[in-house]
Amino acid sequence: MAVSSVDTGERKPPLVAPHLRVPFILLILCFAAWGAAANLTDVLVGVFRGIFDMSNFQSSLVQFAYYGAYFCLALPAAFINAKFGYKAGVLVGLGMAAIGGVLFLPASGMLVYEMFLLALFVLAAGLSILETSANPFVIAMGDEGSATQRLNLAQAFNPIGANIGVLMGAVLILPALTPEASKAIMSEEELVASQAADLNLVLQPYLGIAFVLVLIWLLIAFRRFQLPNPPEVLDPTAAAGNVASRLWRNKHYRYGVIAQFFNVAAQTCVWTFTILYAQDVVGTTPTEAGWWLQASLIIFLISRFVMTFLLGIFKPTLLLLIMAVFGVVCCAVAMFSWNIVGLVAVVLVSASLSLMFPTIYGVSLQGLGDDAKFGAAGLVMAILGGAIVPMVHAAVMDAVGPAMGYVVPGICLAFVAAYALFDLSHARPAVGSTPTAQ
Repeated sequence: MAVSSVDTGERKPPLVAPHLRVPFILLILCFAAWGAAANLTDVLVGVFRGIFDMSNFQSSLVQFAYYGAYFCLALPAAFINAKFGYKAGVLVGLGMAAIGGVLFLPASGMLVYEMFLLALFVLAAGLSILETSANPFVIAMGDEGSATQRLNLAQAFNPIGANIGVLMGAVLILPALTPEASKAIMSEEELVASQAADLNLVLQPYLGIAFVLVLIWLLIAFRRFQLPNPPEVLDPTAAAGNVASRLWRNKHYRYGVIAQFFNVAAQTCVWTFTILYAQDVVGTTPTEAGWWLQASLIIFLISRFVMTFLLGIFKPTLLLLIMAVFGVVCCAVAMFSWNIVGLVAVVLVSASLSLMFPTIYGVSLQGLGDDAKFGAAGLVMAILGGAIVPMVHAAVMDAVGPAMGYVVPGICLAFVAAYALFDLSHARPAVGSTPTAQ
């Protein structure tokens, strides 16, 4: 069962059960760490386009490798959680992600784009296991009525890491890249040398991320979690079929997975191509463009704390509907205002995105009981939207221009608004018990 706080009179249960506050803080470190890794990849799309002289579509394979790994590893993570508990899943995810960060070392020496994609895949595979484990673990750390608010609070630290990731890109990578004008007059040997120097810049922040992940692994591995119930030993293979059937019949969950697919797609599209929009539409320098992305993530961070507060007052899906509609409007402005107004609109989309992932996640898993272990995997697999849709966005950009490409995240956010409307207009069935913290 979810941690149940004894409520005397009208006293509101604490947001996090008192005996799980330290584990909750340790999980917050995980949210920040994977935020840094995820948003550093947004910088890499533009970086690789310049280093390897590729189209927007080819450079978008960075996101395909990253989010494709999320899709592939989410279900194995669910089996780990069901068999060994959430803590084991968190540790496996942290370890694998650290290995992925270290793989950037040989990749930078080989000067091969595909090796960087492999390193990103391994890194993201670990983060997929980590996220599949950490999100439902947070949900289970207190009263079910405050689960969505608690997850929003934990996820609020994700954009802190995201800002660090983009800041590393803006400070350590973008300003030091070889200028395109210089490449035009270089010999073939000089171009190879400049490639090696530029790729070495990519290596440094990922080695730093790997070090931090190992440190967090040690902190969690040697911390004894005082859990409310001993971990239950399940036969995950036998359970999976029955759980899948129950989850499929639950429309709130099923449509939630679809909404999460389009939410992550919109988020990845907006952040991946903010730098390219700033450069190609407004005409900023690469360094200036990096700071626009930084501003976007700062707005995301501030908005997430604001939304966490508002969730204590308003129904989650009502806020979700309002912010999704706001995001659609911003995308429309970005499409038709080919100037600084359009760029500001691109940045403001982050305010609408701030609420979405943890809210869709919490609303979709509400009332699923132990089915949440596998339900969490479906919601993380929905991150596949971040692998597929940015390639559609890039193809639209290559065909009709970078501004019109923002029709793609606009459509995605419209799907999120539709899910919010569905939840507001349909009664939720009472299904199962509440998740067990492990």
